[in-house]
Amino acid sequence: MDYAQEALKRHYEWGGKLSVTPKMAVSNKHELSLAYTPGVAQPCLEIQKDITKSYELTGRNNLVAVITDGTAVLGLGDIGPEAGLPVMEGKCVLFKTFGGVDAVPLCIRSKDVDEIVHTIELLAGSFGGINLEDISAPRCFEIERRLKEVCDIPVFHDDQHGTAVVVLAALLNALRLTGRSLENVRVVTSGAGAAGIAIVRLLVSLGLKDVIMCDRMGAIYKGRPDLSGVKAEIADLTNRERRSGSLADVIEGADVFIGVSGPGTLTADMVRSMAKDPILFPLANPVPEIMPEEAISAGAAIVGTGRSDFPNQINNVLAFPGIFRGALDVRARDINDEMKIAAAYALAGLVGDNLSRDRIIPEAFDPRVGPAVAAAVAEAARRTGVARV
Repeated sequence: MDYAQEALKRHYEWGGKLSVTPKMAVSNKHELSLAYTPGVAQPCLEIQKDITKSYELTGRNNLVAVITDGTAVLGLGDIGPEAGLPVMEGKCVLFKTFGGVDAVPLCIRSKDVDEIVHTIELLAGSFGGINLEDISAPRCFEIERRLKEVCDIPVFHDDQHGTAVVVLAALLNALRLTGRSLENVRVVTSGAGAAGIAIVRLLVSLGLKDVIMCDRMGAIYKGRPDLSGVKAEIADLTNRERRSGSLADVIEGADVFIGVSGPGTLTADMVRSMAKDPILFPLANPVPEIMPEEAISAGAAIVGTGRSDFPNQINNVLAFPGIFRGALDVRARDINDEMKIAAAYALAGLVGDNLSRDRIIPEAFDPRVGPAVAAAVAEAARRTGVARV
């Protein structure tokens, strides 16, 4: 099937993927008076006295804003906010389908960090959570950081943290299957954008010690002359031996490869130079850094990609619906690392005794995923003191 043409045809037919469905009927004067004026004045006055009542008297308790500026949409790049709207609508559909979370898309006509932060801050009182989407690096890091400082609801950049959670879940099971531990493996990554940096930060927070990140210029290390901002910060956490050179140079002897870069970045010869039975997560979409069959032929023990037509699909839809479901259920004011790690362990645990080289992560349509992640996230929120109910 030509998905591009079929999807375009369907989008013309649908005229958008979302609609608003009222929870109550308004078919007579009595019902109108309850849903709107004069009756609606009473819940307004209750919220005026106690703003937290907005979670009980409106749909805010189950509502997430999916927000973009259109600067990093899929693999299409900076195509503008309106052009990103079909993706945002699709994300909202996934929130509802896999997490029971209502979501609305908001596309901001600005690339200015101050304007974006201020706009979202002003709108935050209408929502229970903020999901940032398809915002280019390094701006995405500052936008999320600043919003976390000024908003009293969870702010979550899914391109960073959703990816990191699912990668961690898959890696935990891959390490278990191959008899390794996170503390004792060497990991090499390709791609130092939003996803790559978030993945490394989460793995390091859980005990990974030996990791080298690579960007287009090669290995990132402390003191590399061209580094600044977030890359300079990540250099302080990684590559303790300050190894330099290309991906091919530093991947020799590595146990794990994680790619969030582009097609063809990893070669069969590079795989053969890695440690015995390496774990490979080439996640570039739609064409991974190396195709699974080529990686396995070169000696890979386990391969996971971002695609649904290969085993071990590492897809954000396994994470973000359940993460927000859990955060909303306890009215969390933040989504912290402990909640992300809890989500990853919940995902990994669902594989159970069915663990194999072709099954290190649950499938997206496994009905256990959303509830399991939500429960783990809610419990972690309570344990770490960010839950409010």
